Amino acid sequence: MNLIVTSVLAVALVTATITDIKSQRIPNWLTFPLMLSGLATHTVFGGWDGLYFSAVGYAFGFIVMAIPYFFGVMGAGDVKLMGAIGAWLGLNATLTAFLFTCIAGGIYGLAVLAMNWQLLVAVLRNIGNTFSVLVATHKFNFAPIATEKTLPRLCYGVAIAVGTVTSMALHAWMTGSIHTGY
Repeated sequence: MNLIVTSVLAVALVTATITDIKSQRIPNWLTFPLMLSGLATHTVFGGWDGLYFSAVGYAFGFIVMAIPYFFGVMGAGDVKLMGAIGAWLGLNATLTAFLFTCIAGGIYGLAVLAMNWQLLVAVLRNIGNTFSVLVATHKFNFAPIATEKTLPRLCYGVAIAVGTVTSMALHAWMTGSIHTGY
């Protein structure tokens, strides 16, 4: 089972990374079959317990990424990809993958800011403005300062791939197995 999980996710993550970098999209033709095959594989190998394991992982992965999506900072493909990864990894490994994805995404975002000083200055002004409004009114009201330059889009599929691979490696190292069982 570990070889199946590793192989399927390796192919899917490489494909998602490439498509995200090239077109800034993670397509449904990748995410839906990945999710369905995760649910089906765990059901075949683990019965109802396997289906539960996979469904809970899917739900968690989908929900934690849907929250930033609803705030407009995440793409729908990223949400579906993390849900599909959850269908393969289950809850525990998906939680770890999500945490490492957040770290990788933060580093990625900081690297983009560090490479663009004008953008960094605009972001710092926005943070300062928001903090000033918070101190003066005791209300959090994010009102970004308009800039001439548009914000770059981050290809978050890259961060998801890094976070997932890191999670899988950590689980393999700690337990001797990627699959955490049902």
